[in-house]
Amino acid sequence: MSLITELSQQAASAAKQLALLTTQQKNAVLTDMAAALVAHSDDILAANEHDLSLARDNQLSAAMIDRLTLTPERIADMADGIKTIVELDDPVGLTRDMGVRPNGIKISKMRVPLGVVCMIYEARPNVTADAGALCFKSGNGVILRGGKEALQSSQAIAKVMHQVLEQHSLSTALITVVPDPDRALLMELMQQKDYIDLIIPRGGEGLINFVTENSTIPVIQHFKGVCHLYVDEAADLDVALKLALNGKTQRTGVCNALEGIVVHRSVAPTFLPRLQKAFAHKQVVINADSQAAQYFEGANVIDESQFGEEYLRLEVAIRIVDDFAGALAHIDRFGSHHTEVICTQDMQTAELFQRSVDASVVMVNASSRFSDGSQLGLGAEIGIATTKLHAYGPMGLESLTTEKFLVNGEGQIRE
Repeated sequence: MSLITELSQQAASAAKQLALLTTQQKNAVLTDMAAALVAHSDDILAANEHDLSLARDNQLSAAMIDRLTLTPERIADMADGIKTIVELDDPVGLTRDMGVRPNGIKISKMRVPLGVVCMIYEARPNVTADAGALCFKSGNGVILRGGKEALQSSQAIAKVMHQVLEQHSLSTALITVVPDPDRALLMELMQQKDYIDLIIPRGGEGLINFVTENSTIPVIQHFKGVCHLYVDEAADLDVALKLALNGKTQRTGVCNALEGIVVHRSVAPTFLPRLQKAFAHKQVVINADSQAAQYFEGANVIDESQFGEEYLRLEVAIRIVDDFAGALAHIDRFGSHHTEVICTQDMQTAELFQRSVDASVVMVNASSRFSDGSQLGLGAEIGIATTKLHAYGPMGLESLTTEKFLVNGEGQIRE
């Protein structure tokens, strides 16, 4: 038996243990995991520094290094995310009544785990803790295949979580880290349909396309984040400026950062000079259509085909549109179904925007940076699904379960 098949089989077997645990037992394990991550911060940071050193030697992008970097604060955030998961209701076992059929059989549906979830990710060591905790509480085993960039960090985090599992007499196979990032092993992992129920890739466009094209297991895509802010003719321009700055500059290397700003023609002469001054102070590179470029010093004039890029750095694309319909058309063409924002004081326009825009998260007068499981009350997230089956948007506990039918009768037979 190959290493990958053995790991997959062990994860599937271990997942059955979770069915026997109560919510209180699962919460006790997670509480201990959160405390252990903080207690072992030095070990995790030492492993992370090893990964960062290699990343710098290999001249990885600033965005990749930002995603890879752990700090005491980010480890504390991971622990806090797990604590939030503890406080959330356990979806497993919840039932909803579907009524009684004319023949007297009673129908209900019960939430059940998916089984084994496989996470495939690149330079995101926090995924190890987030995915491990979410899958554990939702009753799923998890197999974590990180990229070589984050291998030492991910293994250090998993080691801490394994110690807690062992303290509670549970199998460490519940949270499995593939120890070798070899691409051939990844191909084999994606063929383990007898043991793995779902694959969720998180990373660059190339990784997600590779997994989608080669997996024999269902895939939920966490695709790129080309997020826009639309500044409407009825916008409060002070609010719009805050949303643009926060969305673009607060943290650039993440999927919920702004990559495009669309401005209604009637407010462009007032808003764009203010935006130019604010972005110049932050040293944001401006790419703009010929009309918007006039308001920015040193802007790169781009054509239609150059919009829609995920920069993941201090760079943004700006466009002036004639009206609300023009904004919708731009977002429809260049958005990635991740997160879209409107700034407006016209609530009818806001409602129409939220109904019309095809994105997993649609915001009114709030920063795109809130498009995150922890910020939306899910605790940690396992990903942001930009496809619609079977989840859309940040995936928390409930998204890691499905429903089965329960039928209760008194001897009824079908005639």
